[in-house]
Amino acid sequence: MKVAIVTDSNSGISQEEAKRAGITVIPMPFLIDGEEYFEDVNLTQDEFYEKLMNGADVSTSQPSISGVVDIWRELLKTNDEIVHIPMSSGLSASCETATSFAEEFNGKVQVVDNKRISVTQKRSVYDALYLAKQGKSAKEIKEILVESGKNSSIYIMLSTLKYLKKGGRITPAAALVGKVLGIKPVLQIQGAKLDKFAQVLSFAQGRKKMIDQAVKDITTRFKDAFEKKRLRVDMAYTYDKEKIEAFRVEANKTLKKYNLEVSFINPLSLSISCHIGEGAIAIGVTEVIGDLEY
Repeated sequence: MKVAIVTDSNSGISQEEAKRAGITVIPMPFLIDGEEYFEDVNLTQDEFYEKLMNGADVSTSQPSISGVVDIWRELLKTNDEIVHIPMSSGLSASCETATSFAEEFNGKVQVVDNKRISVTQKRSVYDALYLAKQGKSAKEIKEILVESGKNSSIYIMLSTLKYLKKGGRITPAAALVGKVLGIKPVLQIQGAKLDKFAQVLSFAQGRKKMIDQAVKDITTRFKDAFEKKRLRVDMAYTYDKEKIEAFRVEANKTLKKYNLEVSFINPLSLSISCHIGEGAIAIGVTEVIGDLEY
């Protein structure tokens, strides 16, 4: 049984990396001042932030379902089945849409909604690849990934409230108060949606808050996985590489006490970035199934 693995660019997996790993990555589309762009195809990270920070009208969109179906049909010419891992259904309707159309393929396409995005979604993709190499069917892989989906968490600290205000996710008054007082929100993803976790007054305070919470997850929620050496800590960021590198150094000083370290750093998904803006940093803790590294 030959199983193809498909995901989208919200996983942080670039087209180049996907080619090396034998994975298909569907680029997420964006509308910027009315023009359509595709992540990592005709829109780089730097180009995206240049447009965003210069006030362009940026919005996310779903991949064309006809385009997704065409990809599935092409892959099924050389594969028996497909495991498709989109971003969390709590953050986009693309998962629900893909699930609906997959029904036409009589079980050959299994769409996984394991409530993940960014670095934790990437971990799911490589877990799927590992399981496929172990001879698991697409249905078996889906069942395992859905069951393990809850075993992850992400914490994200924002540098600005500008984009939450622009998107109507906070009131102008709240954004003004936050700006005056220097309040920086820390958000979390544990399950389907992006939720408020804490408020801090400085990046130093926020970094410590996120590291402390990651350690708490490691030693409580994910204690069993930690003892089995199945936990990985990863990071993501928007635009500012120096800021995330400093965060990695700080986190590793604490993580080494638990024989852990940050495994990799990826740019945060642009689908989230357009809502939170530049200068954000994130840390993710994920239980892995396989031993594939990248």
